[in-house]
Amino acid sequence: MLNKIQKFFKDVLEESSVEHDTISLDIACAVLLVEVMKADGLLAEEEQVHIATVLTKHFPLSPIEVDDLIEQAIALSDNANDFYQFTSVLNKHYKIEEKIQIVELLWQLALADGNIAAIEQHVIRKIADLLHLRQGEFINAKVNAQKAFEQKR
Repeated sequence: MLNKIQKFFKDVLEESSVEHDTISLDIACAVLLVEVMKADGLLAEEEQVHIATVLTKHFPLSPIEVDDLIEQAIALSDNANDFYQFTSVLNKHYKIEEKIQIVELLWQLALADGNIAAIEQHVIRKIADLLHLRQGEFINAKVNAQKAFEQKR
């Protein structure tokens, strides 16, 4: 009986690690962006355009590939139980500066429609925590995003 239980947990852990290894950096970033976009229940056009712009700027993708990536990210987001499977990919491959930049991009996305909803702030906070950002790094990312938003106006 004990062997069956151990085998079960071993199989679950192996499936989990395989699942995390199949998520690429671009899809992990796209899903986190989609999560912030969907957080307030409004799919503003400004936010959708912002996601496409961010993905085009940060990954070598064509516009068609970006559209496919966003569709895939939305599907993964709809079926995800948590953010860990995506943030763990970023933690594995990104340095702290790059993770701060991702959080700044999340803030910029939340600001794209001109208003940060409380739920968007909550989602970004959860993601920042999973990326192991300190409070100061979290706040600086928000301030930098707000400055960039003001300059665009």
